[in-house]
Amino acid sequence: HYCRSLTSIEIPDSVTSISDDAFYYCDSLESIEIPDSVTSIGDYAFFRCYSLTSIEIPDSVTSIGDDAFYYCDSLESINIPDSVISIGDRVFSYCESLKSIEIPDSVTSIGDDAFSYCDSLESIDVDSDNKYYCDKAGVLLSKDKKILVCYPAGKTDTEYAIPASVTSIGDAAFLCCTSLTSIEIPDSVTSIGDYAFFGCSSLESIEIPDSVTSIGYYAFFDCSSLASINIPDSVTSIGDYAFSNCDALTSIDIPASVTSIGDSAFYNCDSLETINFAGTEEQWEAFGIDADTIYGVTVIFGK
Repeated sequence: HYCRSLTSIEIPDSVTSISDDAFYYCDSLESIEIPDSVTSIGDYAFFRCYSLTSIEIPDSVTSIGDDAFYYCDSLESINIPDSVISIGDRVFSYCESLKSIEIPDSVTSIGDDAFSYCDSLESIDVDSDNKYYCDKAGVLLSKDKKILVCYPAGKTDTEYAIPASVTSIGDAAFLCCTSLTSIEIPDSVTSIGDYAFFGCSSLESIEIPDSVTSIGYYAFFDCSSLASINIPDSVTSIGDYAFSNCDALTSIDIPASVTSIGDSAFYNCDSLETINFAGTEEQWEAFGIDADTIYGVTVIFGK
C-alpha cells in the first residue's frame, strides 16, 4: 500500500485473493484487471484509490471486504457479479461519483453504512430473485420490506413516504439525503436507527408516530432546517447527539414516557429556547444531562 505513483496494474491468474490493504491509498491508480482466479477482495483493498473510475469484478469473487472501495470518489460504475455473497461494512462509503448500483440475487448480506456519503447515488436496484433484499423505486429494503436499509443520497425527490410495511428505519438509512424536505413515517415503524436522518439538512418537517419506541444516537444530527418536532408518548429512549446541530429547532416536546436521554442530545441547537417535558423535575435530573449542552434553554415540566 501507499504506492502513490502506481497508475495501472495487471494481476496474474495465479492470484486467488486480494488481501487486506493491498492497494491502500494508491491514489494515482486508474485501472486494474482482476483475473477470474480471485475469489475474495479484502478489507481496505482499494481504500482511497481516488483516481479509479471503474473496475470489473470477475464472476469468481464471492466476498468484498469492509471498506474495500472506501473513498474511491472517482468511481462512476461497478459491476457486482452473481458470485458475490457478502458485501462488507462501508464498502462504497464516500464513492461520491457512483450513480447507480445493482445487487445480484446471490448477495445474502450487506454491511453497515455500505453506501454512506454516496452523494450522487440515485438508485440501488436489486435482482428480483434475491432472497434477502429488494428495492422499491431504487430504495433498498429487506426482502420482507420491514427494514428500510438505504435511501440513496443522490435521489432528487423533495418528499418521501416510507412504505407502510416498514417497521424499522435502519442505521444511516437517510444519511445526507439533502434534497428531502419532508418524510412521512407510517404507524408501522417502531424504531429509528442510529444516524437515520443524519445530515438531512433540508428536512423541514417529520412526524414521529405513536408506534416508535426508540430514537437512535445521532438520529437527527445536523438536520439544520428542522424547526419543530413532537416526540410521542410511546418513545422511551433518545440516543446520544440525537438532535445536535439542529440549528432551526426552537422547541421540543418530550413525553414522561422517556426514561433515558443520551449525552449531548440537544448540543449546539442554537435556536432552541424551550424543552417541554411532561414528567417531573426529578425525572429530568435523573437523565444527568450536563447543563452546558443545553445552555440557555428553559425546561418546562409537566407539559
